[in-house]
This record gives sequence, C-alpha cells and structure tokens, in this order.
Amino acid sequence: MFEKIKEWFLRGIDKMLSKSTVEEALKVKTAVSEEMERAMNLWLKIFTNNAPWLDKEVSSLQLGASIAEEFARLITLEMKSEVTGSTRADYINEYYQKVLEDLKTQLALFNAVGGGFFKPYVKNNRFYIDYIPQTDCKPLKFDNSGNITSIVFSSQLTKGDKIYTRLEIHTLQGTDYIIENKAYVTESYNSSMLGRAVSLSEIAEWSKLLERIVIQNIERPLFAYYKVPLTNNIDTKSCLGVSVYHKAIDSIRKADIQASRLDYEYESAERSIYADVTALKNENGTARKQKIVKTIDAGEDGFYKEFSPQLRDEGFIRGQNKIKQEIEFQCNLAYGTISDPNAVDKTATEINASKQRSYSSVALMQSSLENALKHLVYILDVYCDLYDLASVGEYEVSAEWDDSIIVDTESEQRIRLQETNLGLGSKLDYLMWRYGLTEEQAQEKLDRIKQEKSENALFNEE
Repeated sequence: MFEKIKEWFLRGIDKMLSKSTVEEALKVKTAVSEEMERAMNLWLKIFTNNAPWLDKEVSSLQLGASIAEEFARLITLEMKSEVTGSTRADYINEYYQKVLEDLKTQLALFNAVGGGFFKPYVKNNRFYIDYIPQTDCKPLKFDNSGNITSIVFSSQLTKGDKIYTRLEIHTLQGTDYIIENKAYVTESYNSSMLGRAVSLSEIAEWSKLLERIVIQNIERPLFAYYKVPLTNNIDTKSCLGVSVYHKAIDSIRKADIQASRLDYEYESAERSIYADVTALKNENGTARKQKIVKTIDAGEDGFYKEFSPQLRDEGFIRGQNKIKQEIEFQCNLAYGTISDPNAVDKTATEINASKQRSYSSVALMQSSLENALKHLVYILDVYCDLYDLASVGEYEVSAEWDDSIIVDTESEQRIRLQETNLGLGSKLDYLMWRYGLTEEQAQEKLDRIKQEKSENALFNEE
C-alpha cells in the first residue's frame, strides 16, 4: 500500500482553480470567500507585474515584488536552523537544509499572496518538496484554532489538444488521514474548465494512483502552511493570510502612475530644434538627419528655432518619494527601504519607530515560518516511517533568527551601559557586545584598563 502512496505526491501545481470550479466539481463548499479570492488574484497580478492599472502609458515599478522580496530577505537574514538528535534527524536535516536554501526564492511569492504550503512527497526513495502559493489551492475546512484540516491541491498535464487535471483532496479526520484523487479532461481551447470526469487509469502518469486511501495514526496534516500573520481586513472571518502589501494597493497604483508622469516629463522636455528644410542643407543638398532636429516647411528660408523647456522633474520626484514613504508606512517597512534614504524628512524618533514596526512584523513572520518548518519536519518524519527511509530516532528542530534589523544601537548601548554601571551586567559581557570581541579579547582589554588605572594612581601619588 505504501508503494502506492509514493506516487501520490507528484509535482506540478500549474492551474489556479477558481472557487466555483472546485465547488461544482466536488460538490463541496470551500472555505474561501469571494472577497478573499478576488484579493489574492489581485495580489498575484501585482507581484507578476500584471496589475489592472498597467497599460502602454503606465509601467510597473515592480514595488509588489520588491516589498515581498525585502520581507523574505529580512525574515531569513542570518537564519540558522537544523534538525538534530539521531541518525534519522541527520537524514531529515540533509533535505531540510535544501528547503532553507529554497526559501530565499520561494518565500517572496508566499509573502506576496498571503501564504503558501510546503507539500513533501517521496519518489525513488528521495524527498521532494512542492512549494505551493495559497492562490493555487482551495482550503475546505479549518479547525477551531484556524488550522487547515482539509484542502484541495491540483496538478495538470497537457497531451495533444487535451488538458488533464487531477484534484488531490487531503482531509484529516481525528487521526485518520484521507487522500482522494479525481481526474478530469477538457479540450485545450477550454482550459478554464475542468471538463468531464475520467478514470485515473486513462492517464499513464496517474494510472497507479488509488482513488482513495486512508493513513492511520496521523496527528497533523501532511502539508505545512506558512501564513503571513497580518490583520486580515479583507475578510475578517477568514483564517488565510494576507499579502505583505495588502494595505498599500492604492499607493502602489499611485506610484506607478507618478512614475509614468515623470517619464513623460523627460520625454516631452527632450531638446528639439525646429528648422525650415532650407536651413538644413548640406553641401550635397540633402537634409541632415539628427535626432533632435525636426524639419518643417516654415515658408521662411533659414528658419531655425530651438525648443528646450525647463524640466519640472524635482516636483515629480518629491511626489513619488512621498508616495513610497506612504507605502513603507502601510507595509510596516522602515523609512528609506524603498524610498530615497537621503530624502527622509523624518525625525530620529519617527525613523526608529518605523524600524520597530518593521521588526514587529518580521518577528511575527519568522514565528509563523518556524511553525511551518517544524510541521514540515514532522511530515518528513512520518514519511520516514511510511517508506522505511531511516532508522527510528528522536529529532529536535532548532531555529535562530537575526534581530539586527531593529536594534537602535544608541539606545541599546545607553541601556546596557547603565545596567553595567548599576552592577546588573558584567563589564566583560558589555565589552564583548559593544566591540564584538571574544571573551579572551574582552578580558585582555579589561586587564589593560585595570593596569592603566593602577599606573595612573601611582603617578598621581608621586
């Protein structure tokens, strides 16, 4: 039976299924509202530079992707995590470290659309991980804690003029884990529909799959969910995450439009020379071809006039930078992250407050990611049992996160120095923290200070 299970977890989440398509095919009610589906589709369009306000005149500044990537960078900055404790833990850790590498590219998309899933599978006795944004699946049920207990994933194959879609439904009922497979086929010209139901045996790649299987003694779903843990003001009843830039949609639109205005300002102010054809004859009698010269039939021999208007770019640039600062505030980014850091007209207190807001958001995302990664390791451990991949053993998942993005050095130094002077901290620890010294180096520095004090005291006595 477990040989059959190995074929369940196939790669390829290619089609974004609509809420109505899934509900009609499976005769179920999804746990995704119309509002959330529309919002997720918009977040994805912004991330992929297909926002509805973009056209031939307005190009994308790619702010959605930049914001999502910046949060991914801050979340994983100096991140250290590993699985330890046994031979099995070492086996799992080998694959786990690859996941940590993949996070650098996968996490940005998850941040953009509000969250994503880690769905492991085994093929040829090796682990593989599907990274699936929450736009590409449909949750069916949540428990009282807001955890997803039933969900629909999809994969797709194209053969000739036909498109085959497989719906993979995962459901946790108590300690029984139920996986169901359903296949559909439609003509390629009708790719927005699932089409008619077909037997799995009709598709060679899926012919060995079972339509239904139950795995017992499972405590958690065999997929891990990373949720962007920001307040969901799109659908307050939804348990799904929201985009890191969901509050800044209108400001991102304004920034794109403002950038197009600036481009037009440069284009329209390009220096030109208007001259009568008779004024631009060379010795051969042909008109000179120059980019800035525009010939006209002025009816006046030798007519020649330069057009060189004054640029108004500074005003456009200031306006655009103001919009970017609004986006930073709305997204909980520190001022100067996407705006011009040399043009931040904020007080030191405001700048430090923006850093604190950024840290608070990043810390919440790190906690959500850590929970998802620990869940992922649990799944890998379960698969080790199912597929007999490694000897039984205990494991522990450790995670360390860098918090330097919010350290207000001046305030932190003052507090630590006060605590040291009050006897609440050692001078050795203070020197190690303040100057980045090893314990041995800090001790040598302390010894030199004591020696100098002693010598000065003797000198003063003389």
